[in-house]
Amino acid sequence: MEVIRRYAEELRAIGQALAAAKVTGFELYSVPAGYFVKDLREEAPSSASIMWNWLRGQPNSKIDFVTYGFELRDVEELCERGRARRRNPGQIPRFRDPSNILRTIGAYIDGKQAELLEVHKRPISVTVAYRDRSGREYREDRPVSSFQNLFAELCARRTQNRG
Repeated sequence: MEVIRRYAEELRAIGQALAAAKVTGFELYSVPAGYFVKDLREEAPSSASIMWNWLRGQPNSKIDFVTYGFELRDVEELCERGRARRRNPGQIPRFRDPSNILRTIGAYIDGKQAELLEVHKRPISVTVAYRDRSGREYREDRPVSSFQNLFAELCARRTQNRG
């Protein structure tokens, strides 16, 4: 039996973890075990890593990227913690928060009943790759703002369900 993923919920939880780490630009890849995220902030390598690379005879990379892995059980735990500490229900969420952007993209994929492959989030644009039920793959390059109407609809539905 095929496991049905809830991308909206899973991606929201990952977005909260990324926001806590102050990650705004990233590449997210869906893998069978969960998710792999590459933070696109460039960081100069530490002195220690330069020394280790030199001692091992490896050329020194000028740029390091921080990566995060989220196994499905970790994502489920993040989801449970997020549900337990929901903010004030009357508060209007900010669309530009990574958790809300990812939640909205997840809902978009859920609505298509598709399988998420990857999300590349840059300051004003996002690339979403997914596979539909027939196995056809799609790649969409869109402005982040193009998801704002869907976000507003999700917020309205949440408010109606509470009331």
